[in-house]
Amino acid sequence: MERGGVRLWRARRRHAHIDAILERGHQSCVLKFLRNDRLLAALDFPNEPVARTAARARLRELERAGWVEHW
Repeated sequence: MERGGVRLWRARRRHAHIDAILERGHQSCVLKFLRNDRLLAALDFPNEPVARTAARARLRELERAGWVEHW
């Protein structure tokens, strides 16, 4: 796995933030969600487009719950 990965987005609400981090491997991609820099979830996907689609879907869910995308 690539160390650190690439941040796809950050969402903020009050004094908290959630990051979506994409780490590319040889056979798959791992999508990590971090809240205030602590791991919430790590999901394995077969390729990058599928992982990016899942990350976008999660961001939309967070926005409906009052989170705001922040870079």
